[in-house]
Amino acid sequence: MTNYRALPATGHGATWSTWDHRAASTVNLRWENEAWTAETTLEQDNAVLVLRLSALWVVQQVLLFRDMDEPDLWLGTDTHGRWGEINGAHRTDLDGCIDIDIAGSPFTNSIIIHRTPLHIGHAIDLHVITIDVETLGIVTQPHRYTRTGHDTWNYASLLQDTNVDVTVDEFGFVIDEPNAYRRIVSNP
Repeated sequence: MTNYRALPATGHGATWSTWDHRAASTVNLRWENEAWTAETTLEQDNAVLVLRLSALWVVQQVLLFRDMDEPDLWLGTDTHGRWGEINGAHRTDLDGCIDIDIAGSPFTNSIIIHRTPLHIGHAIDLHVITIDVETLGIVTQPHRYTRTGHDTWNYASLLQDTNVDVTVDEFGFVIDEPNAYRRIVSNP
């Protein structure tokens, strides 16, 4: 069960800019082979992120392209929190995580918000894989997601001094993240 509308089978897209009107990020989702494929541009890093999501919005695969035709980073999971790299190496440091967070992508937080059936005033603590696009550094961090209103959420890193209030649409996609992003286009 989710708090938000299911996406149409024809897909969905959104575009965000920074508050000073520079291009920030886009996402285009396609339904194919019983799962979602999300292709996301990360303008500030000149990178493309491709995510494979289950029908229940659980991340199954992460591919990050920066300056090569092949992915600079490839991670896959069995959807039960056991992660590996393209070469098959098991990443025990990522075990237990089912979500990712990438700076520069309002969509990665939208995945968690869309999937998480919280009542207003309730919160959930999750271990999230955070990826630094520039260095390809990967760490896990505890984050807290709190539903503060019908269309408002707060998310915070429990290790860093970040605490963000956002507004979301009927699909749970971030519309505005003050001082960071604002959505300029949403395409069904």
